[in-house]
Amino acid sequence: MSKLNQMCRFVCLLALLAVGVVGCHRAPDEVLIRQAIDTSSQGVQQVDASVVTGQLADDFDGNSGDMSRKDIGNLLRVASFRGETLHAVLGPVDVQPRGDRYVADFTVTLTSGGKLFPSQLGVYHVETAWRRDGHDWRCYQATWTQQL
Repeated sequence: MSKLNQMCRFVCLLALLAVGVVGCHRAPDEVLIRQAIDTSSQGVQQVDASVVTGQLADDFDGNSGDMSRKDIGNLLRVASFRGETLHAVLGPVDVQPRGDRYVADFTVTLTSGGKLFPSQLGVYHVETAWRRDGHDWRCYQATWTQQL
């Protein structure tokens, strides 16, 4: 076997190993949760119920029973139907492990160009609880309090 063939095989082997390592690499759980929070924020700004509810567990509990996953989806669908615009600006997100689950705290500033949400606009402190659902992380509980 020529040295060129050996070199080609070696390079191919290295390339396969590199692809295998990259393919097996999984982002840390904290990063995945931050990404889910960012996705939710983008969904709010797009007034897209399916994007936001896609980050929530089926049994999601918002503010101790005030809002379910279905309630949040319906609210965003109504806003979309009415042509509402929403803006969500996230503050720093702090993600902490709690056993096999995580808690993420952050602030969010909500503004709108419509009439559906005027009394709900402002700055909120949000605490979210996350658990693994298959390969994804889903928010199963959240509390929010208006700061301003």
